[in-house]
Amino acid sequence: VQLQASGGGLAQRGETLRLSCAASGNIATIADMGWYRQAPGKQRELVAKMTRDGNTNYADSVKERFTISRENTKNTVYLHMANLKPEDTAVYYCYADGITMKLEATTRFEPFDAWGQGTQVTVSS
Repeated sequence: VQLQASGGGLAQRGETLRLSCAASGNIATIADMGWYRQAPGKQRELVAKMTRDGNTNYADSVKERFTISRENTKNTVYLHMANLKPEDTAVYYCYADGITMKLEATTRFEPFDAWGQGTQVTVSS
């Protein structure tokens, strides 16, 4: 399974950016999709994640500013980031886990978890 992220870039304080991430491969179903970020010198942290049923979980630092959404038919997750702050500067990674399906002599189902390549978000003051 491969995850391809897009979006991000440069923004000023208070501006808005949108990230997208599409999963591809022999995917039977995706359970959770989400976004993590890692700032220089810091550990990777959860930003937001969403279950297939639409349940969400946000980091306290982004609540009321960021919104996660997904299109299950496209295996795609989005992160709408509003009112950006300099402390949001980081490399953002998308994440997905679920089940793959391979059609061989017998159909094989295997769990997977995958990460995107990371996309830089830089917010200036």
